[in-house]
Amino acid sequence: MAHLSPADVDDHVDDGQELVTGEAVALDLRSQSFVLRAAGAIIDYLVYFGSYILIMVLLLTFAQQLGIDDAMMQAIGVAGIVLCIVVIPTAVELLSHGKSLGKLATGARIVRDDGGAIGFRHAFIRSLMNVIETFMTVGSLAAITALLNGRAKRMGDLIAGTYAQNERVSRVVVPVYGVPTALTEWSRTADVARMPDALARRVAQFLAQAGGLSPASRDRLARQLATEVSVYVSPLPATEAELFLAGVAALRREREAAALELEKAGLERLTPVLDGLPRGFPDRG
Repeated sequence: MAHLSPADVDDHVDDGQELVTGEAVALDLRSQSFVLRAAGAIIDYLVYFGSYILIMVLLLTFAQQLGIDDAMMQAIGVAGIVLCIVVIPTAVELLSHGKSLGKLATGARIVRDDGGAIGFRHAFIRSLMNVIETFMTVGSLAAITALLNGRAKRMGDLIAGTYAQNERVSRVVVPVYGVPTALTEWSRTADVARMPDALARRVAQFLAQAGGLSPASRDRLARQLATEVSVYVSPLPATEAELFLAGVAALRREREAAALELEKAGLERLTPVLDGLPRGFPDRG
């Protein structure tokens, strides 16, 4: 990673989505949006509440054959509600480490605020509060609470210290650029010596992160890196520092790719000799 000074770090905007570990490493953990959380909650609501209705319908259908009277039916009804909206959700989230059918569909996982896996206490508190904020208020209390905080937490998350982490993140495709047009003529005769690996990594990281730096920091770092890189380049083009770094990086990448292709072709020519057997030596399989 490029060596940024404290002033450069201050230039980055903290979006409230970073988790800093004990080793002072910032992890970019994205919480799930309110819309996706609502969609997952609706799926879970239909599954759990639908299970309760199915159980009660089956009991009512076979109540007479099973000898269940009205008092027992009421007791079973209460037990069924507790089972379907407290016990089962708690067990599902605990055994699946924060997953459920709705969360699988929306790509979410319930984790602690520090990013760790939830335990029984977290799952039980969430399920217990879910009775109040989702089932008793038809989701209105959960929706209002989620809309009023940055991580779309419902009340159960606030009390349990959890949030819904978005695990379904699209793959970031880093664009690869060739030699800038302004440096095409220069690249045909330029001599770029082998640079230290640390310097090459710093240049690559700077080019990847340049868009997130302030103009002053971007220009300063580009000039600093260009000064270090210029020792390994001849002749030096008359261009901006950042454009110079981009040209050097692209030129090195193209030449290293060409060298690897030549090496691969040479190995392919040698393959029959390396894999072949001495003359007259039997192939024993």
